[in-house]
Amino acid sequence: MTETYEVVVVGGGTAGLSAALVLGRARRRTLVVDAGEPRNAPAAHLQGYLTRDGTAPAEFLAEGRREVEGYGVEIVRDRVTEAVRDDAGEFDVTVGGERTVHARRLIVTTGLADELPSVPGVAERFGRDVLHCPYCHGWEVRDRAFGVLASTPASVHQALMVGQWSKDVTLFLHTVGEDELSDEDLRRLAAAGVAVVPGEVAGLVVDADRLTGVRLADGTVHDRSVLFVAPRPVPRVGLLEGLGAELLETPFGTYPVVDPTGLTSVPGVWAAGNAAGFAEQVVNAASGGYRAATTLNGELLFSDLDAAVARGRG
Repeated sequence: MTETYEVVVVGGGTAGLSAALVLGRARRRTLVVDAGEPRNAPAAHLQGYLTRDGTAPAEFLAEGRREVEGYGVEIVRDRVTEAVRDDAGEFDVTVGGERTVHARRLIVTTGLADELPSVPGVAERFGRDVLHCPYCHGWEVRDRAFGVLASTPASVHQALMVGQWSKDVTLFLHTVGEDELSDEDLRRLAAAGVAVVPGEVAGLVVDADRLTGVRLADGTVHDRSVLFVAPRPVPRVGLLEGLGAELLETPFGTYPVVDPTGLTSVPGVWAAGNAAGFAEQVVNAASGGYRAATTLNGELLFSDLDAAVARGRG
């Protein structure tokens, strides 16, 4: 017989665990399916989460799983390969290609993957001294020699932003032509004291497991101890797409159209965390999971009450 849950949460990161915590405390039979691919896994610490600032991501998630399981929520390390909406508006969910469970409602928190620039050394050092978010890491590397690797003319914005954490910033244009920068870009860069270096970046210079420089294709090396890059976000929306959710193309990837609670265009399906938007940090993801779960719980409660009233009238 197919196991039935009131809610299946697809994704066991911050948003998924936050939703599961609410649902467990609300006494909902809940299953969390966690593929074990958190976006912030390369980072040594997470920042900006009140009372948890500086916590290692793996430690944060382990504590979250412990709390959630304390309320009877089941967590499995696996992957949801398919979800199909039935005639009753509920869902048959395939886990790992073999196990099928039934869910009355779904919360999708599958997040996104960061596609890094194809410069030798960037992937190996990502989350250490190759970074992407000054709000996440700027304080820890403050006042060092920063480089910013341009991937589009919009990288000017990143170079200007990181200047709040260091006054020694160099923008490496890489594959962006000098003529692609506007006059306003150039004026702002000059006002911020950001040096602009044309030419393609060929690789990084590393000494004693520390970034020490950025090497251009012509062999020139610029001393830098931190490099900011702009990964291309790749949202994991395949499950939502398969369910027929309305998707919206944005400059930062394709995401489901959701209401303020995370409800998608598919009745009974919510999205939270980076599955719902590019800019969701850990604290935002926790909030989004919480909001989706409380809304879902209320929807289930009143749906069941209305059905009971209808049966009584019958």
